[in-house]
Amino acid sequence: MARRSIFNRMKTRNKIKQSQEQQEEFNTSITKNLDDNLKSIKKMLGDPTDLVTRELIIGGIEKRAAIIYISGITDEDLINNNILKVIQENLMQYETGILDKIHSEVVAVTDTDKSNNLDDVSLAILNGHTAFYLEGYEEVLLMGTTGGESRSIEEPESETLVRGPRDGFVESIFTNMALIRRDIRDPNLRFKKHEVGKRSKQMVVVCYIEGITNPDLVNEINRRLATMDIDFISDSSFIEQWIEDSIYSPFPQILDTERPDSVSASLIQGKVGIIVDGTPFALIAPMSLSDGLASPEDYTQRWMSASLLRILRFLAAFIAVFLPGLYVAFVSFHPGMIPSTLAYSIAASREGVPFPAAVEAILLAITFEILHEAGVRLPKVIGQTIGIVGGLVIGEAAVSAGIVSPIMVIVTALTAIAAFSIPTYSMSIALRTFRFIVIIASGALGLYGLILIYIMMNIHIVNLKSIGMPYSIPFGPLFLKDLKDVIIRAPFTKLTRRPKHLEPVDDVSKDTSIK
Repeated sequence: MARRSIFNRMKTRNKIKQSQEQQEEFNTSITKNLDDNLKSIKKMLGDPTDLVTRELIIGGIEKRAAIIYISGITDEDLINNNILKVIQENLMQYETGILDKIHSEVVAVTDTDKSNNLDDVSLAILNGHTAFYLEGYEEVLLMGTTGGESRSIEEPESETLVRGPRDGFVESIFTNMALIRRDIRDPNLRFKKHEVGKRSKQMVVVCYIEGITNPDLVNEINRRLATMDIDFISDSSFIEQWIEDSIYSPFPQILDTERPDSVSASLIQGKVGIIVDGTPFALIAPMSLSDGLASPEDYTQRWMSASLLRILRFLAAFIAVFLPGLYVAFVSFHPGMIPSTLAYSIAASREGVPFPAAVEAILLAITFEILHEAGVRLPKVIGQTIGIVGGLVIGEAAVSAGIVSPIMVIVTALTAIAAFSIPTYSMSIALRTFRFIVIIASGALGLYGLILIYIMMNIHIVNLKSIGMPYSIPFGPLFLKDLKDVIIRAPFTKLTRRPKHLEPVDDVSKDTSIK
């Protein structure tokens, strides 16, 4: 006990000492001494290897100065040509108020600011700004020089279209904002900035159209972002899982996309977009179940073709979840409900198979999921080969060995194809998850188990919300006028109003008086 109390006292003293040292090192203002200022900022940032410090003598006024920036996240050509060069050439005529002159007249950088707080200076440097110190001044000039290498704009591989725009979001939040502005040239387009992450201090932007989007929806999303208490975020999925309504649901409650046209179309409808710096995946909220089955290509095809494709996707979603369960239930519990010819064919194909239908279905489903996961992780060309060849070889070998029946291989393949036809990847994963639950319930209780899971699934969907909006909308609560852009896609001449369930400020999307 005595030793434990001694150690506790030592820990307490060490914590107090560390706290005092941190206060001495970091909680200081900018001084007139250049060397002290440089020493303080290096201590605060840990004197990293990518921190560039360039000291110089300003010609004419013979004053010491220094610039500090982080290499790799700044535009060094901009620093050399628009800051260092112009400072050396234009400061010989000034003797007083030099920092103000640099701020207002000299440097050819649009984003400039001054600060006398060390925390603000360090944060600006970490965001790609360049800090300019001048001997004898208690302020630092901060200049926006964010740059560095970035990926070029290209079509998203996860959301390819036959017809439609070919650009996609990148890792730069400013580029992504510009892509949205290209689509929506409306002065009411708003971008609300947040800083999320105690350590990462990631820039998050909420975008919406003032005068269309319900202000309560915008305020609720801003409130949820403001309450985020997290050290680090590297992707928009952190935001998605933090602000969603139910963390225990397998269904995605916020839509993710790499396509600027998807975000722009959602903003026009009255939804809210969320962009995170450092990731090409933007978020759209709120989301309904039908949003996960819609594709941007629905609006580039003729309305009859788009409507047919939407109906096929709803059918594919049903097949992806319930087809293996239906097969297991009929074969194991209700063979009398199968037509005689088909029943004889199934019985003949299952002769010699050592496993019950439910175990057979689960084994094949797991095998296909592993093949799919392997195809995703491997390089693109090899991954596609593994998925196709692996499925054919394993399926043929399993049938030849008598481990599974040929009909079960067909059922599993149809189920996998149906799941992959869902345009939203997160929705596809949710449906594939429910497939296993349905197979187990069907193997235990037959059609009764399948119907029980179907009812429970519907109860869950009806009770689920996305930023306060029912997930089952517009089916429940029912909005009849909104259904013309859900299961089918009506002609554009009939889509004259924004979705009523979003409660937009301006619900008219087309002036029907114009012929």
